[in-house]
Amino acid sequence: MQIRILDRYIFREVLLTFAFSVCAFSAVFIGSGTLFRIAQYITEYGASFSAVVKIFVLGLPNIVVWTFPMSMLLASLLTVGRLSGASEITAMKSCGIGFSRIAAPVIFLGLLVSLFSMAFNEYVVPWANTAYRNVLYYEIQGNTAIQSQEHVILKDIKEGKIQRLLYARSYDASTEQLIGLTMQDFDSEGALRHVENAEYAKWQGDEWTMYNGMIYDINGGESEHTMRFDKQILPIQVTPKRVVSEQKKPEELTMKELRAEIEIMKTQYVDTKKLETELYQRVTIPLASLVFALIGVPLGMQPTRNASSAGFAFSLLIIFIYYSTMTMGNAFAQGGILPPMLAVWLPDIIGFIAGGILIRRASR
Repeated sequence: MQIRILDRYIFREVLLTFAFSVCAFSAVFIGSGTLFRIAQYITEYGASFSAVVKIFVLGLPNIVVWTFPMSMLLASLLTVGRLSGASEITAMKSCGIGFSRIAAPVIFLGLLVSLFSMAFNEYVVPWANTAYRNVLYYEIQGNTAIQSQEHVILKDIKEGKIQRLLYARSYDASTEQLIGLTMQDFDSEGALRHVENAEYAKWQGDEWTMYNGMIYDINGGESEHTMRFDKQILPIQVTPKRVVSEQKKPEELTMKELRAEIEIMKTQYVDTKKLETELYQRVTIPLASLVFALIGVPLGMQPTRNASSAGFAFSLLIIFIYYSTMTMGNAFAQGGILPPMLAVWLPDIIGFIAGGILIRRASR
């Protein structure tokens, strides 16, 4: 019973500090970035009050998810440091309560925050980023003209299954043409039936017409028959406006959509490093909350006269090291110096190792 009371006490103290830290860090990011951009939108485009409110609200999820790891680190350092400075940790140890029992509530909260952050990053952030872009593009900047696009992907889905999948290297808005396209046709079981390649497809007012292409009939994963054509109707009813509106940036895609786009682009021998980096970050950044909890607890145990100042200083240093390593890892991944998976996971791997060493020392 005493252990449960102690767990709840430590858990509550860390949670309250974590919530305060999220608000504090979010306020810093909003003040240094969001408000500046909003002022720019008002002065340059004359953004309306309703559009400004939408931009502010829709920008919050992307900010908040980045504050979770640093808030978890600060909360664990400050809370455990305060308990240690007030000799509460010493009193707990004198009662026979080991380090693992003291650390368990903090690490458990770090795990909960990581899991929540993963779900939040999957279901809320991509939607908010898409809505943010639409408000900025259409309501604030007032863009109505259809824009050209690179790497166009279109899906014809019925009853939750993909019937046709189209990839084009680009869409030229000035000529209303899809350039360098490949269409894959699937049966009801999801097996590939045939593939159509074309030099380009042009919008003819109510349908797309492909030119200079080949049709491959597929059976058992192998091509059985081929046929060349000069002109062929593209069996996907998508207007040029929808072609543009259905294209999303990496940060606007869910993990499932990212994996699908990576697979599609790899079949077309397109560089997918940027997409792979974004995919792995959807896991590594939320997981950093658990990593920082593992690091924060043993560091907070160190006896200092001014636990709050020391904890804040430690937090800034660790956050700087982590995000600097993450930035370098992203550059190495997209530059082809390291495989994207290794480069993106590197900060968390280092963090887990450092946390394990610190916990082992604190447990002695």
